[in-house]
Amino acid sequence: MKYIKLLILLIIIYSCENKNNYLIIKSPNKNISLEFKIDDGIPNYTVKKYNKTIIKKSNLGINLKKNLELSNNFKINKYNKKSFNSSWKPLYGEEKKITNNYNNLFIELYQNEVKLNLHFKIYDDGIGFRYEIPNQNSIKNYDIIDEITEFNLSENDSAWWIPAFAYRRYEFLYANTSIDEISKKNFSKYVEDISYDTQGIDAAQTPLTIKKNNGFFISIHEADLTNYSSMTLAAKGNGKLEAELYPWSDGTKVKLKNRIITPWRTIQIADNSSELLTSNLILNLNEDPKKGEDFSWVKPGKYMGIWWEMIGTNESTWWPSKNHGANTNKVLEYIDFASKHGFNGLLVEGWNKGWYPAWCCSGNGIPFSFTETQEDFDINKISEYGKKKNIFLVGHHETGGQIENYENQLEKAFQLYNINGIKNIKTGYVNDISKNIKRINLDGDTVYEWHHGQYMVNHYQKVIEMAAKYKLNIITHEPIKDTGLRRKYPNYISREGAKGQEFNGFWTNGVNHASDLPFTRLLSGPMDYTPGIFQLNNFRYTSPSSNEIDREAIVPSTIAKELALYVVYYSPMQMAADLPKHYKKHLDAFQFIKNVPVNWDKKLILNSKISEYVTIARKDSNSGNWYIGSITDEKERNFDLNLNFLDKNKSYEATVYSDTNNTHWKNNPMEYQIKTIEVDNKSIINMYVAPGGGFAIEIKEL
Repeated sequence: MKYIKLLILLIIIYSCENKNNYLIIKSPNKNISLEFKIDDGIPNYTVKKYNKTIIKKSNLGINLKKNLELSNNFKINKYNKKSFNSSWKPLYGEEKKITNNYNNLFIELYQNEVKLNLHFKIYDDGIGFRYEIPNQNSIKNYDIIDEITEFNLSENDSAWWIPAFAYRRYEFLYANTSIDEISKKNFSKYVEDISYDTQGIDAAQTPLTIKKNNGFFISIHEADLTNYSSMTLAAKGNGKLEAELYPWSDGTKVKLKNRIITPWRTIQIADNSSELLTSNLILNLNEDPKKGEDFSWVKPGKYMGIWWEMIGTNESTWWPSKNHGANTNKVLEYIDFASKHGFNGLLVEGWNKGWYPAWCCSGNGIPFSFTETQEDFDINKISEYGKKKNIFLVGHHETGGQIENYENQLEKAFQLYNINGIKNIKTGYVNDISKNIKRINLDGDTVYEWHHGQYMVNHYQKVIEMAAKYKLNIITHEPIKDTGLRRKYPNYISREGAKGQEFNGFWTNGVNHASDLPFTRLLSGPMDYTPGIFQLNNFRYTSPSSNEIDREAIVPSTIAKELALYVVYYSPMQMAADLPKHYKKHLDAFQFIKNVPVNWDKKLILNSKISEYVTIARKDSNSGNWYIGSITDEKERNFDLNLNFLDKNKSYEATVYSDTNNTHWKNNPMEYQIKTIEVDNKSIINMYVAPGGGFAIEIKEL
């Protein structure tokens, strides 16, 4: 990434002691203000926008082992303020250039001989803050037993949330309740029964999206999550949320040696749901790659895969059988199709030893090998054939949640991929039991860790750093959440981290989940949702050896909506998830998937209503072409699209892929229409969106 320094304005205010214990700092445009105070020794903060309250008085602090409570008896020792304005260019992304403009407040607190620093950055789109506890003689143990970080909202604010400390990680539908109703009991009542899952506490995962009763939208999350535990948010009543960290098996929240630098706690603040989707707060709170590191080898792209025929159509198996999907002949056929239609890669799942029918999902199965292939999979032949066809293999590492087994093979597995010209790896961590990641401790005992505690955060970090060493990109399924580390490690190119398309193969996400994701999960970063399913009903066999179709199986979408997802859901590695035989039936619609870019110059939100609909326009980074995607919930809609964002005095050809008046996600999902019209920046297009549907538009310069 090329860092472009535009302007640094230093306005430094320095004090040996602030006797009033009160500080205020505003965003560059003056709209957002943060007030910091010490009340009776307790540090706290308040956030406002347009002088209206966003976060009420909320306490701050960290408690360490050895009964060291760094949450009270504090005074301000000194502080400084700075203003910073620059821009930087991501290697790839949703925008060509990102502005990084904020006002900075750094506060040094002291409690007798103990120092604790608080670092605030105030942007026009929100705030970030973190704790920094330097190495000091007065602290003998830096292990954290609790983080006292509050976000004091209103009990009337509503939230879109999924449960933390739950068996399926982030893979849930979203509940929409008041702040105070965040609990497993209420999730069981409103969404899905998880009442039997009693480990852990009641809390919500982040990003947590909130509509305040005064009209603002906010998203609470974190940035730069490294060597720490993932933050969740527990409802404490009366609209108060408090940070809860996933603990180690011994109850310690975070284990550190000689200093503490926490992730940034972030609050995106928006006037409306569309503005919420335009924030770069998370990326701006991360760092560039280390000086001298070259990630120019990271290339975005599109791939197909031998995957949906196992998880979706159920006609093949991951494990050895007469229906084994990852066999050499089939892989070569997929390569031919992918090459003919201009794709970059091909994912193959089930290529390695360790797969068997009962492999999923307890973490207790046969350990996978990541270097030994199945007998009917010739990796050398396939790799050489792929090179000739300009198709790279996308490797697959399903760990089954067996972390030590994976780490023991990690470097040899990456070396094998290098030899065979493999550039991307999809990793998986399926383990559907709460707190069930096995680890052997220093005493030789088997203990069990949470999927998102510090142990696993550090594991994901180890994988991405090792992958960078071997110039490999990582697409993680069952990941740790995205906190913007892709800025520092561009090879962390995408991840899942939500209830994705796969559930529509063997269960269902329902028709409205797709319109929840842009306002929730996707606020954290790219998602490997695996869109592009064209056979939306009558696709699933009752078993791999059966010719009987499961008539109940349905993907709650339309073909036009599946096309729209390539624009609405950002990912630098996008998958065309369906089978070649299904695409061959609709080659005219398939053309949009072939044409749509994955790297963008600009993003515009044309309209939205949270969880109901959204329309996004993106400009290709390599041309003057624009692409528009729009999706809706179960309701049909009509939109008038104003194309005034197009260049003046230029003509364009717009190819419109849309639902028809007869399309319906449940009753008639595969009917669509394609038309081509000439447009310019004065054009307004009337678009119909069917129930559960969408549309996609490609706009090319003439």
